[in-house]
Parts: sequence; C-alpha cells; structure tokens
Amino acid sequence: MRFTLMAFAAAGFIGSTTATLADTPVTPAEAEKIKAALGAFGCTGGKIKKSDEEGSAMPYEVEDAKCRGGEYDMKLDKNFNVIIILRD
Repeated sequence: MRFTLMAFAAAGFIGSTTATLADTPVTPAEAEKIKAALGAFGCTGGKIKKSDEEGSAMPYEVEDAKCRGGEYDMKLDKNFNVIIILRD
C-alpha cells in the first residue's frame, strides 16, 4: 500500500509540473489590461503568465509584482479583475 500511495503522489507531482510548464505568454493587449488592473492596486512589474488550462476561472497570473507593501503574486479572472493577492 505504501508503494501505491507514493506512486499516486509522484503522478500528482509530475502532472502539476506539466501544468506549470504549459503556461504561455500573454498578448500585448492582455498585458496592457493586466498592467492597468495592477496599477489600480498601486502595483507594477512582475512576470505575467497565462494558463493554458481551458475554462480556468483565473487564467492570468502575475508573479513578484512590486507594490507599496512588498512583492506579491496575483491572479486575475478572464475579465482582468484581480481575484487573489498573495504576499510573496
């Protein structure tokens, strides 16, 4: 049983790594909308990514955005609304 659990854990790790590698760059138009959404929170910069996962509730992510209180990771919905802000 221990081997089976380890196999499932390894499969989950490999699957999550593959999803991370599948992220694609955003278009220039999407980048401008994301920058505007971050600006509303007083934030700039960061690495912008778009998830390839079809039907994702939060397809856009910004890692290491610079804000007044430090660096944050943010997730945005398909309408470019900031949904999640996590202190980095």
